Amino acid sequence: MSKAYDPRDRFWRKAKKEGLRARSAFKLDEIQRRFHVLRAGARVLDLGAAPGGWCQVAARAVGPKGFVLGIDLEPISRLPFPVETWVADAFSPGLLARLRTQGRAPYDAVLSDLAPKTSGVRSSDEARSLELAERALGLSLEVLKRSGVFVVKVFMGGDFESFLRRSRAAFLDVRVVRPEASVARGSKEVYLVCRGPQPLEESAPEPDGLPPAKAT
Repeated sequence: MSKAYDPRDRFWRKAKKEGLRARSAFKLDEIQRRFHVLRAGARVLDLGAAPGGWCQVAARAVGPKGFVLGIDLEPISRLPFPVETWVADAFSPGLLARLRTQGRAPYDAVLSDLAPKTSGVRSSDEARSLELAERALGLSLEVLKRSGVFVVKVFMGGDFESFLRRSRAAFLDVRVVRPEASVARGSKEVYLVCRGPQPLEESAPEPDGLPPAKAT
């Protein structure tokens, strides 16, 4: 019998020691060390940001001249400058306009650690995860700079390959990464690190900013 997952593993203990709000912070930390997705002075949008661990890592990377906006359905306890947080729904029809008028868009990086509340039904959980990833993809293409980076969590299985193909059609470079903190948890989650968003096709817009399908 396999050993049960221990929520208070070495990453949890390390997060406590370093004053980070969640063990998941080390997933972004590893991605940053390997791919340098965040730079000093950058503007960053963090979707699914509660409890704020990714915001902490992003703030450390962008420094005092940068800006990090964390968005979640749940309130996030106050974090020091340069972090700002909103209680907002990623699927809200008015979110895009608000990001442009109040959120300092466009961004150098969009991060998405959005995850569904799991039901225990694998197919349902995978489908909901993909829906969140699709929304994050659509928003990223609307608010990223042409030199921007998009990092998104996706669960393997279901229509993962289809989402990967859409991401590769929307960005110049896409890498699939499984951080050590995900492996230690035994999770099937992976992260896509996407660079160089391609312009949206004005002639065939899709709802919520999703990229138009390309002919095969």
